[in-house]
Amino acid sequence: MTYARFEWDKKKNIANQFKHGVSFESAQQAFFDPRAVIIQDVRHGIPEDRFHCMGRVDEGILTVRFTHRGNAIRIFGAGFWRKGKRIYEEANKIHR
Repeated sequence: MTYARFEWDKKKNIANQFKHGVSFESAQQAFFDPRAVIIQDVRHGIPEDRFHCMGRVDEGILTVRFTHRGNAIRIFGAGFWRKGKRIYEEANKIHR
């Protein structure tokens, strides 16, 4: 991974922890999974490109919503969503 740092809004981080049980500090780990899958979020990519990273962390397959800003990965949200898990398993040919 070539990005030097992660960043996020502190209030969104707290809200995400209450809503989805995941801190953005923990969400960073998904990017370090060598089998992580990154796809563009075509529904929410205006005015800047947005993406989803699906990666394995201790608790399971985590989906992280993010964008690139300068030399940083800006995290907007994270959760253990079924669709992200399915995409990760299909991309990595993991059979249930």
